[in-house]
Amino acid sequence: MPRAAAQGTETVDIQAILAASRQQLTPRQQAFITQLESGVVRGDVKEQQIKVYQQLAAFWKDSAHLLLPFGYYSAEAAKLENSQKSLTFAAQFFLEGVRKQENQALRKWMALQAKELFEKALVLSPDNDSLTVGLGSCYLFGGISDQPMEGILKIRQVAEKDSNNMYAQYMLGLGAMMSGQVDKAIERLSLVAEKEPEKLEVFFMIAEAYEQKGDKPNAIKWYQQCRKKVSGNPDIVKEIDQRIKMLQQ
Repeated sequence: MPRAAAQGTETVDIQAILAASRQQLTPRQQAFITQLESGVVRGDVKEQQIKVYQQLAAFWKDSAHLLLPFGYYSAEAAKLENSQKSLTFAAQFFLEGVRKQENQALRKWMALQAKELFEKALVLSPDNDSLTVGLGSCYLFGGISDQPMEGILKIRQVAEKDSNNMYAQYMLGLGAMMSGQVDKAIERLSLVAEKEPEKLEVFFMIAEAYEQKGDKPNAIKWYQQCRKKVSGNPDIVKEIDQRIKMLQQ
């Protein structure tokens, strides 16, 4: 991670991160990026600016293999294009990154980007439940508010309106795990596992939740289900077998 992505509670300077990312490129790639960026400045037609931002995003993803600049330029293009599809794509990219990001300052910055994009998409589609869940998740995982319940309430409203909304149930399950409400997490995630059995991550989370609870028989049962789903991956099977053996002791 570039040093400009500050640790702790320091703020993130995205332009500094982009500059640091450029330093990782070859001289030829740097020249290409500079040429594209100058096109944004010259482009007084919105469609031209959108195209340049999309080209920049594609370069950072496909050629440089650096995802933060890709996300940034995808978001800039989406804001100009202002379509629900592009805004949602960019918002989901940042939201996915929030859950995986260990750097507190960068996690918060990404959550704020996702929040802005979800809010813009909701202006276009105010009754879209998935967008509402996404927005609530920004609060839940991003640390962007002193009141994380604000996010839970947004997601819970969707789940109460439609108990079969598995996206809402999944996010509420994750929130329950984060807050140590293991039984509630198991209840929510078990529903998701039943409705969407292809989601392997959910099966692992339920197994881990039972393990945290000290319920070894159920933890083993869910790990065994995980094992069946990853039977073609010997490394993961080995790890699961070791976990099961430990629980059986």
